Amino acid sequence: MSKPGDSNARLVYSTGGAPPSEATNSAGPASPTGRSGIRIRLDRRASDRLVTVVTGLPGAEAAVAALARELKAACGAGGTVKDGVLELRGDHRDRVGALLTARGLRWKRSGG
Repeated sequence: MSKPGDSNARLVYSTGGAPPSEATNSAGPASPTGRSGIRIRLDRRASDRLVTVVTGLPGAEAAVAALARELKAACGAGGTVKDGVLELRGDHRDRVGALLTARGLRWKRSGG
């Protein structure tokens, strides 16, 4: 058993004390310059259904939901936002890419 002043002692588990500070988190906020890593890919689901998946959309949940509404209306397709990932029914990669470019957002296609 080590003594409280021992320099070789380290705390392994504690139920008390202050939570760790946010300053130790090395992953900072997303870049506001549009370099958020937006990716557009096509998924094939059950029964050969196609789904356009857009990941890495910048902004808060409300901003992502508003952008999703705009993209769904422009594509004339249904879809959903789950955990910040937009899923549109059908293959709308070209139209979504054009709309994101028009908004000044940089994006890349991923997958085949």
